[in-house]
Amino acid sequence: MTSTIVPPSVPTVAAPASAPLTRGQLPRWAPWALLGGLIVALGAVFALVSAASGEAFSIAGWLVVSGIAYVVLVTVLSGIVEGRRKATDRLVLALVTGAFVIAMIPLVSVAWTVIAYGVARFDVMFFSNSMRNIVGEGGGALHAIIGTLLITLGAAVISIPIGLLTSIYLVEYGQGRKLARGITFLVDVMTGIPSIVAGLFAYAVFALIFGPGVRMGIMGSVALAVLMIPVVVRSSEEMLRLVPNELREAAYALGVPKWLTILKVVLPTSIAGITTGIMLAISRVIGETAPLLITAGFAASMNYNLFDGRMQTLPVFVYTEWANKGIPPEAYVDRAWAGALTLIIIVMVLNLVARLVAKFFAPKTGR
Repeated sequence: MTSTIVPPSVPTVAAPASAPLTRGQLPRWAPWALLGGLIVALGAVFALVSAASGEAFSIAGWLVVSGIAYVVLVTVLSGIVEGRRKATDRLVLALVTGAFVIAMIPLVSVAWTVIAYGVARFDVMFFSNSMRNIVGEGGGALHAIIGTLLITLGAAVISIPIGLLTSIYLVEYGQGRKLARGITFLVDVMTGIPSIVAGLFAYAVFALIFGPGVRMGIMGSVALAVLMIPVVVRSSEEMLRLVPNELREAAYALGVPKWLTILKVVLPTSIAGITTGIMLAISRVIGETAPLLITAGFAASMNYNLFDGRMQTLPVFVYTEWANKGIPPEAYVDRAWAGALTLIIIVMVLNLVARLVAKFFAPKTGR
């Protein structure tokens, strides 16, 4: 007779009720709701105070107090609900976000102001006429736009080869040499020189050759090139240093000479960053006024020759229109704002071109 062995029953332990995942966490909408509530409540308080005192409503004070109150309350509320570590994280996030907003306020304010005042003369006449024989209303900035493009192009033609070749020497040939250290020191010094000094340098050089009182577009190009060269050198140098040494060593192992390695390997690998640095250098000098006042002067007529006569540029055009108002003064002010808006658009287009070049010419890492 066989006996059946029954295994002992194992007591089952009831599974504990799962704690909700959201325990100890603020809902995602809570910080936004807190911020919105503070803005509305403090806005009402500021409105009542301004109405009672008869003073104007302080938008800046309202926003500053709302931001400070939000930082304090969100930190306290998070500390109560989520704990100390999460409260510290929210505090730092609020401070960083506030710093970003503060940094964006001047940029947005400048852009809004220039667009609001510059659109009044943003018409066909402004881009098709010069100021020749124009007194009062009418006229345009075509001569200043052409002058800006030509002088900046001349500065780029001068500075880009010099800056790029200098950076190639510093990275590829001059490591550890006294000459390279001296060049690096001088480039750092040139980076901080005032723009008026560059204008005086260019004027002094041409005055020694052509005599005092000379004004030409090429003088402005030389002055801007002095300001561009250190920026091109430093940005190109950093991009060349980012190229992995393994690429150079692989080329040398195949018997490729150094100059051809630089031309075919190093430069194509870093061309996107170099182009971005060059565009940033152009954007940095295209709005300079002081050196162009000394070197290129100002003119009311078209001039397509960099080597003959005065040449108007957009920064100088904005300055002269604003400083030398005629009758009616509104016409001169409108032209100045429209010139400033045109200059901002040109800089924006240059930066967009730099980003497109960096995107299309960047080395492909995928297969």
